[in-house]
Amino acid sequence: MDTGVVKDIPRDDDGPVFREPWEAQAFAMALSLHERGVFTWNEWAAALAEEIKRAQASGDPDTGETYYRHWLATLERLIAAKGVASLETQHRYRDAWDHAADRTPHGSPIELWPEDFSSSP
Repeated sequence: MDTGVVKDIPRDDDGPVFREPWEAQAFAMALSLHERGVFTWNEWAAALAEEIKRAQASGDPDTGETYYRHWLATLERLIAAKGVASLETQHRYRDAWDHAADRTPHGSPIELWPEDFSSSP
């Protein structure tokens, strides 16, 4: 019976670990939004399970490699559903950060400028 639990998430003696910094950041964002009352853990669990089912139906092999991509997609959907920020707004900011990162020398802090929001990718 498939419980929806991913078995191959990397772990150490203390528990799950993250493959990339963005995974830890997505995890922290979910915790912070929950602590602020944006969603309950039951809402989160149901939305994440639905996202994983959707991905599996589209061919995701569910090896654990894409778990935090599902986590991030769940965050985006819940934030939009709760009226915090539309998907359009989220994508606008994502694109602005990408543009700002492209022009920023390695090792320097990334700063958003107004023109980052109007530039084409």
